[in-house]
Amino acid sequence: MTLQQKLRLKIKALTLAGIFFASWLAALLMLKHLVLAEYSIAFSHWSLALVGALVLSKVVLVLERVSMGAWVRARPAWVDVVLRTVLYGVGVFIVLVLEKAFEGRREHGGFIRSLTAGFEEVDAHHIGLNTICFSGAPFGYNVLTVIRRHLGEGGLLRLFLTPLADEPKRNHAGS
Repeated sequence: MTLQQKLRLKIKALTLAGIFFASWLAALLMLKHLVLAEYSIAFSHWSLALVGALVLSKVVLVLERVSMGAWVRARPAWVDVVLRTVLYGVGVFIVLVLEKAFEGRREHGGFIRSLTAGFEEVDAHHIGLNTICFSGAPFGYNVLTVIRRHLGEGGLLRLFLTPLADEPKRNHAGS
């Protein structure tokens, strides 16, 4: 495989993952916008969906190549999905805490002081909610990755582009 072909594959993977994560994050931000609008609170962080999607895409694509070890490979696929999702969730939590520290660095006189203050006056509800919400995207991605691996190259795409078969007739006796 040539360098140009490898680059095309990486760009395609990043684009598809980016679309997946941007859709997820945009939906979450829309929900946040709507909830805050009920209380007449302005929300203007729409660029977070794009930036977050790109960062999340790259991180997940890199970590997807990291082996979870022989113990995990010997277990059912759901174990890999759960472990990867938990690891990504911990990563999201760390990034959110660091982000809060970065945002408060002027207020607290530096990054380290802001980080320390963040642990003393942590906005636990905000960080907890965002960690749960942002961990949902990698969970869905991990599930689709397992399905894609079981179906083989192009199998997931075929699955969603093929019309559904007619539902089998159900026996309505006893209902």
